[in-house]
Parts: sequence; structure tokens; C-alpha cells
Amino acid sequence: MRKKIASNCGTYGRLIDEFQHVPELLDAIKAELNRDGSAGRYVITGSTRYSTLPLTAQALTGRAHRIQILPLSQGEIAGVRETFAQQLIEEPMALLAPRDSSARREDYISRVVAGGFPPVLRRSSPAERSRWFDDYVELVIERDALEISRVRQRSTLPALLGRLASQTGQVLNIAKAARAIGIEKSTAESYTNLLEAVFLIQRLPAWGRTLGSRVGLVPKVHLVDSGLAARLLRLTEAKLGERSASALTELGHLLETFAVGEICRQLDWLDAPTHVGHWRTHDGQEVDLIVEREDGRIVAIEVKAGTSLASGGLSGLRALRRKLGAQLLASIVLYTGPHAYAHPDGHLVLPLSRLWGA
Repeated sequence: MRKKIASNCGTYGRLIDEFQHVPELLDAIKAELNRDGSAGRYVITGSTRYSTLPLTAQALTGRAHRIQILPLSQGEIAGVRETFAQQLIEEPMALLAPRDSSARREDYISRVVAGGFPPVLRRSSPAERSRWFDDYVELVIERDALEISRVRQRSTLPALLGRLASQTGQVLNIAKAARAIGIEKSTAESYTNLLEAVFLIQRLPAWGRTLGSRVGLVPKVHLVDSGLAARLLRLTEAKLGERSASALTELGHLLETFAVGEICRQLDWLDAPTHVGHWRTHDGQEVDLIVEREDGRIVAIEVKAGTSLASGGLSGLRALRRKLGAQLLASIVLYTGPHAYAHPDGHLVLPLSRLWGA
């Protein structure tokens, strides 16, 4: 992905980093593009979302393509060309290749805790990785978040981020987070937008409002990186590896954030546009990730932390299949077991490692 961006700069391309510190620069670039609007002349990067700039500074609207660069995917880390998302929307049955995965539960935990930030991956010990995450959060809040907006209660930003980390992979509940740290809901909503603007969290919108009045409308929240979420929650490999109900629950939320992030990264690289979301009804039926193609066909994905599947855990996929009928292209379960197979209910059951497998 990063090579693709670099190649799009063209022979005379210019790279400008952290443009948000000098937004007036965009006016100069706009004037230059008015003279010569050739594509790929500038690559402008920043650590805050373009939409957070003042309207007067958003001078390149209509003249620029926006690409969100997230932490490295597992394929990028391993140097493997990932094809999962492409097969997902073109020929999902091809994912049911007759090969087992050698990845164990411990391997998945290690990947989840490490995340995808390049500087973290170069650290040789868990202690060094923890220090990097701590410094990163502090610097992003001090440098980027406070630059975007005046924050009266600066100390509440890290506290709110920690509360949102505890909700990763779950429906966003800003009111609950606000009560826990003792601030008004309106303030928490403003600060949540701020944390999203500096790429610490991201929302996965609710999907399926046309399927009935009982479909939920609230987004899910995911930390932008599973390793960051694990650090904020003080969850180490040892803690997540415990054979307890609480450890399995925590791992389930982190693994969902990890898998959703991996899939969405790959979808962003494809030429074919897709829409993503999550599906949840008021009576508790839910599916972790919905991928909708432009023609309206749907792929539904559920992420499970177990090495085997309990039938009751697939009720959301069954309910969605009944509602969608032929509109459902495929329903997929990603789990930590080794085998890929077709479930009797018609779901494709795949090892999670298939996300980055060649």
C-alpha cells in the first residue's frame, strides 16, 4: 500500500508531512494546482483528520483524494501479499481452501498484543513496547489533540481513552464512559470526536436500518490498533493466555478489533468500493462486521476467540441470513481453530490466520 502511494507521487511529486501545523500551506498548493492540476503532484500527510481543520483551511476540497493510513497489517509485517478481502467480495467460496492453519491460540495473542505500529514491532521486549505506547498516547494528546481544540479538562482525555478502550469491539456507550470519569455526556461526546480525529479510536457504523425497526442505530467503537488497546487495558500475553472466562472475554473483544482492522485495511486497498458496518438488534442478535458491495450483496463476518464453535454463538448469522435471503453472498466465521470447513448452517468457518495467508 505504501509503495502504491509513493508511486502515485509521479516524477515531480512532493511529500509534505504534518501539514496540519501550517494549514495556510494548502492555499499555496491550491493555487499551484489551479495552474497545473496534474494528478499525483503532492502527497500531504498529517496525524489529524483533514475534516478537523477549519473550513477556511480546507482549501483542497475537490482537488485531493483522502487515504487513511493505519498501522501495518499482518501481511505487510510478514511481507505477504494479502488477498483475503478481494476474495471476500469476489469469490468467497475460494477462501475455503483445503489447508489447515498452524497458528495456535498463543500465536494470535502475540499478534494482538503487538499490534501494527512499526516502532513497536522493532522493540525487543514487552517493557519497551509498553513504554512506547505510553509515550505515544501522551504525545498525541499533548501535540495533536490539544492543537485541534481547546480542552478545559486535559487530564480527562487519557481517562476517557482508557474507558473507550474497555469498550473496544463493543457498542459505543459514551454516557457510561462519561459517568465513570465524572464528566458531562456532552463533554465526553466532544472529546470522543477529538480522539477519533487524532486516529486513536474509530467507529464502525450501525448497518441495516432498512431491515426493521428493531435494528440498533449505535456504532461500535474500536481502538485503531489492538496492541494499543491491550496496553491501555494493561492486558499482557500472560493475562490473555489464562484459561478463565474473563480472559476469554477480554481476548474476544481484542481479537474482534484486530480482525476488523485487518479486513478494513485490505478493503481500503481495493479498487472496488465497499461499505462496512456492524449489525445488531435490540434483542441481542448481532454480527461483528458487515461488508456491502456496490451491487447490494452482503458478506457477514463473525469473529470468535475459541478454538471450536458453539452452535449458540452463530445465532446472529442465522438471523441475518433469514432476513437477507439471496442478498447474502456469504457468512463467515473467523476463529482460532486450525480447520477450514463449511458449517452445516452454510457458514464458512475459517482460521483467523487466513486473513493474511497467501
